[in-house]
Amino acid sequence: MFGFGQLIEILKKDPKKIVFTEGEDPRILEASSRLLAGTFLHPILVGDADKIQKAAEESGFNIRGAEIIDPAKFDRMDEMIEVFCELRKSKGVTPEQARGILSAPNYFGTMLVKMGIADALLGGATYSTADTVRPALQVIKTKPGNTIVSSCFILVRPSATGDNEVLAMGDCAINIHPSEDELVEIAGETAACAKIFGVDPKVAFLSYSTLGSGKGEDVDKVRNACRKAQEKYPNIPIEGELQFDAAVSPRVARTKCPGSEVAGHANTFIFPDINAGNIGYKIAQRLGNFEAYGPILLGLNAPINDLSRGCNAAEVYSMAIITAALA
Repeated sequence: MFGFGQLIEILKKDPKKIVFTEGEDPRILEASSRLLAGTFLHPILVGDADKIQKAAEESGFNIRGAEIIDPAKFDRMDEMIEVFCELRKSKGVTPEQARGILSAPNYFGTMLVKMGIADALLGGATYSTADTVRPALQVIKTKPGNTIVSSCFILVRPSATGDNEVLAMGDCAINIHPSEDELVEIAGETAACAKIFGVDPKVAFLSYSTLGSGKGEDVDKVRNACRKAQEKYPNIPIEGELQFDAAVSPRVARTKCPGSEVAGHANTFIFPDINAGNIGYKIAQRLGNFEAYGPILLGLNAPINDLSRGCNAAEVYSMAIITAALA
């Protein structure tokens, strides 16, 4: 099952470059110093080189070997402006406007990914989620066939067998009231993400009802989304609508939905809305002693991820590895 050692081994075979939009932040500098001690992931720090070097020295972090790119001194800025104007031509963005927009590290860093200078981006140590997602939507855009950006959390805890127990939960951070079709998209992306972390996905669409035991519009939405997902992803075991106990307890599943391949054994959970998702993963984290990694943004053409503003350097390091592994 999942361990960071496995992701690091994958990255060693094909090292990536990851851009950090908040190059002066001590947590970013500490994580970058740790990454530079390895050979599998190369950090690019956005910001003024003198200020970043000074901040690193004052904090005692060795960032020798890191690439530092200052938007004010970037030698390909004219090219970047041209690309950005083309991407935003429907909005009538002028080169002068683009230059101002691209002076912001979140937009500049996202364009580094778009231009292939970096493979992935991690931001949000000081930015809001919206300030990380907005440039990604405008510049990186969603994958062909996708209509939304969604997210999932990967939850990990040691099991009695010595392996790690790994779960995937989506969408807990982005879409407030997803529609039926958006839930289908969230399920497909969450299952694909789960596979990267060693999970053989068994997907449960969660509700307060199990296979018709409850009634209401919310139940209908989840049931219909589950049916559509089963049709769209015939090779993924999917069941729903399920109450959480029926999804994870074999004893309850034998009573409520006998014969189901998923019920009682689910490891990939699709929540009906952000309220349920956010509450659900935090209960698992705080009461179930799971480590929660995320939100991992899904559905984009390149890996862009968001940090919590309350993150620490260890979380930055972990999320950098996760983000790069998605590239």
